[in-house]
Amino acid sequence: MTIPNLITVARLLCVPALVYAMILGELQLAFGLFLVAGISDAVDGFIARHFNQRSELGTYLDPIADKLLLVSVFVMLTWLDVLPLWFLILVASRDILIVAAVLLSSLLEQPVTVKPILVSKATTAFQIGLALVLLGELAFHLNLSGVGQTLLILTSVLTVLSAAAYLIDWLRHMSDD
Repeated sequence: MTIPNLITVARLLCVPALVYAMILGELQLAFGLFLVAGISDAVDGFIARHFNQRSELGTYLDPIADKLLLVSVFVMLTWLDVLPLWFLILVASRDILIVAAVLLSSLLEQPVTVKPILVSKATTAFQIGLALVLLGELAFHLNLSGVGQTLLILTSVLTVLSAAAYLIDWLRHMSDD
């Protein structure tokens, strides 16, 4: 197993601890765990690219770890009444749409490879930023003067744009015969 894959597995194992910390109200610990997980994502990607440690397992494991981390934090922030339920539904629906398209393509014997596109990368970056800001505000009793609300709106727009871009790409792929 490569070093980036080990880092990704550690990030996956961090998710239950982060959720548990949030349940207990240990929000500074949750913020720290989320920050470490975010940094580990950048580190494993850097190592994979610059030290030729890319692997097929990593191409599947890394996005799963990212999504599990973000969705778990968004579920908890919704549970804590920090995020609106519609946002959680929006984020989860986008991810379900992508997975459903991949599965349907395989069932119809037109397998598709999902490759990250610019709007998707921006969406993930904004989702991470939103989670960090909201966790930081909670953990350290900060009022960042509407930064969280602005990020919520921008992240929502990017999430919709990303879903639309993937849907358009999928429809093109499925209509190519």
